[in-house]
Amino acid sequence: MITVVKFGGSSVASSGQFEKVKNIVLSDEKRKIVVVSAPGKRCKEDNKITDMLYLLSSHVKYGIDASALIATISERYEEIRRELNLGVDIKREFEIIMENAKNGAGEEYIVSRGEYLCAKLMSAYLGYSFVDAAEVVKFNYDGVLNEEQTAEAVKSKFEELGAIVVPGFYGAYPSGEIKLFSRGGSDVSGSLMAMSVNAEKYENWTDVSGMLVADPKIVENPARIEEVTYDELRELSYMGASVLHEESVFPVRELNIPIYILNTNKPNEAGTKICKQSDINDRFVTGIAGKKNFKALTITKSVNADKLTVISDVLDVFKNFGVKIEHIHTSVDSFTILVNGKDVDKNVYDVLSELRRVNGVVAVDIDNDLALVAVVGRNMRLKPGISAKIFSIFGKNNINIKTIAQGTTEINIIVGVQNADFEKAIRAVYNEVV
Repeated sequence: MITVVKFGGSSVASSGQFEKVKNIVLSDEKRKIVVVSAPGKRCKEDNKITDMLYLLSSHVKYGIDASALIATISERYEEIRRELNLGVDIKREFEIIMENAKNGAGEEYIVSRGEYLCAKLMSAYLGYSFVDAAEVVKFNYDGVLNEEQTAEAVKSKFEELGAIVVPGFYGAYPSGEIKLFSRGGSDVSGSLMAMSVNAEKYENWTDVSGMLVADPKIVENPARIEEVTYDELRELSYMGASVLHEESVFPVRELNIPIYILNTNKPNEAGTKICKQSDINDRFVTGIAGKKNFKALTITKSVNADKLTVISDVLDVFKNFGVKIEHIHTSVDSFTILVNGKDVDKNVYDVLSELRRVNGVVAVDIDNDLALVAVVGRNMRLKPGISAKIFSIFGKNNINIKTIAQGTTEINIIVGVQNADFEKAIRAVYNEVV
């Protein structure tokens, strides 16, 4: 059986981190497919390579002299090459990048070179074969990932070469033009590799020892989550838990390939297992996550207007403005739509104006002060009175509840509070239920 391993930016930030990666990979002969991100920060004051490449792309686009920036980026790779005595010609690689950029290669190509060059160095260091993600991760021309073609291409390359390093974060259209995943998409790349070879497991190595029940910036020394289901992970990731890209579960879910979140800097520490089902029932809350700065738009319809028609027309307004809907709460003659503030801030007045023009709408009110706290747990459905317990926690801590949402699956309870109460709410729930 094969284990696919993916190393994030902090895990490949320097030659010292490369050495840790090599020790991890070679300690288990099953680790035959390695996916890497672009080098991340070496220290707090440092810059991520990806961020610098986005800046480089802007320089190229607007004809700004980029020589100093190129020197800074290339030196990061040259330092790793030099300290590990690798045979990769970094200078020539950057000449090729800039030649292609001057000939029309766009932002996605330039940014993808962060992972590309890191994988070149890593393959040389491990003695594994380099496989360009553009050759195996296949996108259709409409930008949709073609999983079937990707699986065939990955499997073929792996069977041919035996041990491979693949850059994460990108693939290519049929024309060969580079297509990026959304930021953090190297996690998805690793998941695709695992799906393609039906791996025994997918290890995602980062700078934390698994997922935590709550954000350590809010809760001091939160407990580690031993196991989390795919469904729970989706809920937690969507609500702000950022250890793993939320779309990473899709390629491996159907094949029930477990994902492990592990720490490159502390490889012997237990991490978090992500799986389809878990038999661990030691706590009814798996994790607590949330986000600030939501908006609640309450639409009141006329008494005679058809509610379903009004809701449909209102949703069309949000769709036309490209605003994603988070939740909808309804009552007899009104309904409230929750949206992320960043999705609507730039055109909020235009949205409000269009909503007020919808036939049957008599009033539109907006609440700009809303944070959402999600309490997630597969075991909540097994324990009566969980909702009452959570609501009582808020009352006991003098936190006003502005909105509540809970699905019939009972895997999560989402509570809306004022932005100022966000951290207080998470700490209160954690202290009472964990």
